[in-house]
Amino acid sequence: MHLICDNYQTHKTPAVRAWLENHPRFHMHFTPTYSSWINQVERFFGFVTDDLLRRSDHRSVQALEADIRAWVKTWNENPTPFTWTKTAEQILESLGRLLNRISGAGH
Repeated sequence: MHLICDNYQTHKTPAVRAWLENHPRFHMHFTPTYSSWINQVERFFGFVTDDLLRRSDHRSVQALEADIRAWVKTWNENPTPFTWTKTAEQILESLGRLLNRISGAGH
């Protein structure tokens, strides 16, 4: 099982490292700090959830895997790239508005 993780420090703790050593089936992959591309990965899984998993019924892991593979095959027949819809300036302006709203609010 491949796990994509975005917080490397958590996985350095002795308890987690010992667990991973005892479970070689799990392979850890770490994203760089502040990697914006992970949002696109999360959006892809959002499509899988919305299009396939939500309100579905899978009676076995094999049935779930078969449905996911079929969904990905269909997706790949007419792929479209993920594109950012806002400029960096628009994102920073939005973040600035959020920070102004929450500053002093006990966060």
